[in-house]
Amino acid sequence: MYGLLNRAVRDLTIETFGHEVWSKVLDRAEVDSDAFHAMEQYPDSVTYGLVGALCEETGLEAAQALEAFGEYWIKFTGAQGYADLLDASGDTLPEFLHNLDDLHTRVSLSFKNLNPPTFAVDRETEDSLTLHYYSHREGLGPVMVGLLKGLGDRFNLAVTVDREIHPLTDSGLVHEAFHLRW
Repeated sequence: MYGLLNRAVRDLTIETFGHEVWSKVLDRAEVDSDAFHAMEQYPDSVTYGLVGALCEETGLEAAQALEAFGEYWIKFTGAQGYADLLDASGDTLPEFLHNLDDLHTRVSLSFKNLNPPTFAVDRETEDSLTLHYYSHREGLGPVMVGLLKGLGDRFNLAVTVDREIHPLTDSGLVHEAFHLRW
């Protein structure tokens, strides 16, 4: 995963729990430095290790920490210079979700070897839809729940999210469906 993700884990931890807890997280995860370079790729194990150490230090369940991270990510990326990209991806929540693959295509111009998830929207009504998520990475469904709630905040909507886990696809992708209502 890219350093930008690890920076977000760092900043969320410091804002929520303070520098002392972050220092303990680094020690527990056996990460020598938190000077993560935004555009540099790090092994997924570094990010997972940081989140695991955060859970051990704070007593949070992994799903809680990952969901909080997802909500935080929306604000964090906007503050890191990606607000225009987010703005260009849609004027409404449904429009934004329909454009997620295009958003990741644009991001991949800067982040080489990006391996983003893919998405599909169905069962769309005036106040609900289902977002299908396909990824090579397991265990990140709670991040998606947080992202979707954070996007709801971005569009001034009170979003509820129900998560449905499906069997792996024939190509080995994780498939989850997120039923949104607002």
